[in-house]
Amino acid sequence: MIKNKRYIDLEVTEGTYVPPVTVDYPEDDPYVGMYKPVYDRDYPAVDADYPYVDDSWQNKLRIWYGYKVVLRLLKLILRIKYGLRWTGKENLRKYRKQLAGGAITVSNHCYRHDCASVLSAVGASHHTRIPMFAPNFRTKDQFYLRIVGGIPIPAPEEGLSAMKAFNAAFDEFHRRGYWFHIFPEAKRWDWYKPLRPFQKGAFTMSYKYNMPILPCAVVYRPRTGIYRLFGPENEPLVQVNIGEPVFPNTTQPRAAETERMLRQTHDSICQLAGIKHNTWPSQL
Repeated sequence: MIKNKRYIDLEVTEGTYVPPVTVDYPEDDPYVGMYKPVYDRDYPAVDADYPYVDDSWQNKLRIWYGYKVVLRLLKLILRIKYGLRWTGKENLRKYRKQLAGGAITVSNHCYRHDCASVLSAVGASHHTRIPMFAPNFRTKDQFYLRIVGGIPIPAPEEGLSAMKAFNAAFDEFHRRGYWFHIFPEAKRWDWYKPLRPFQKGAFTMSYKYNMPILPCAVVYRPRTGIYRLFGPENEPLVQVNIGEPVFPNTTQPRAAETERMLRQTHDSICQLAGIKHNTWPSQL
């Protein structure tokens, strides 16, 4: 097993499963890209003219089909292959009124299907939009990213006009009462246990739109029993734990409130993940 300083001092609650470290995870830079996709698909330029809000019947049908058919089928596959299950549904019921106008689900970014796992756990609908790394729309996952409501984030070199168009799109999605999903760790590290530092985007958006943050933790279980037939032993089983919402206080200054929500959400996900002492700070 590879030794990693972020694991040496990691403390978890009794019964919390930590997969063996078989990958040489970075120890100092939490935003290194561990996932190395192949960019071999055509996709329109993500610039000021990109249709971030696409109300064409084709796109509406594509996303409706994605949630009503593809995501349900994928949920069944994940139940079989990864034993997908979840806890915390009572928090969705308890805060039903506060979540009715839309919320931002956030979670750790830890395996290929973590987005589908969280969306399935919270019962997300086709009125969900997800800001995503634009180059990934040129990979083999292009179809999946589009049907779950992925919206590519324009690269800085596209200029302010592109970013203004992107931001205007999310203004419109919020006006319609849509939900959002964001991975504040930014990069995917498969089967990583410590919670990495968060970037501010989700919490800035929460403050701007006065939308609650819904913390979710993707946690692991050892692959035992019949599940050994459906996946390799080094890929654990998966569970999504849903926490209580974190609400913005828009009467407070934006910068201070954004940092407060970030820290509170990071602490909440650590607790949901069974982490007593995390070895990364909440933000860099």
